[in-house]
Amino acid sequence: MVGGHVVATNIMSEGIDMVYEYFPRLSERRDQAAGSLSGGEQQMLAMGRALISRPKILIVDELSLGLMPKVVDECYAVLAKLKTENIGVVLVEQNTERAFAVADDVVVLEAGNEIWSGSAEEARGNDALRASLMGLH
Repeated sequence: MVGGHVVATNIMSEGIDMVYEYFPRLSERRDQAAGSLSGGEQQMLAMGRALISRPKILIVDELSLGLMPKVVDECYAVLAKLKTENIGVVLVEQNTERAFAVADDVVVLEAGNEIWSGSAEEARGNDALRASLMGLH
């Protein structure tokens, strides 16, 4: 409910239902304190908290960092749904393969400077860029 404090009660209620639809595991844990959730569940909760306010853009930082692959899959499935619902996502991610799979556009930063930008399709096909991002240069 923390994410919905800036919206009307009915919108917050709809938002909570939407979050439970995106992340059924959170519905199962609704009576648990946030601090007692697993790392993956806490990531889901953080995304859900932001989504309740119906943002136009969601910023997600290191979605896959330290999470079990199954949880990462669930979170990326939600990103794909958000794309179909016209919610923009800015994803900061070390797992380039996963990021390229859901991205429309890619911007690569190094020490805060843009070193490459283009479509995700271009990024997927750019072997030199991929090797550089994976530390193979």
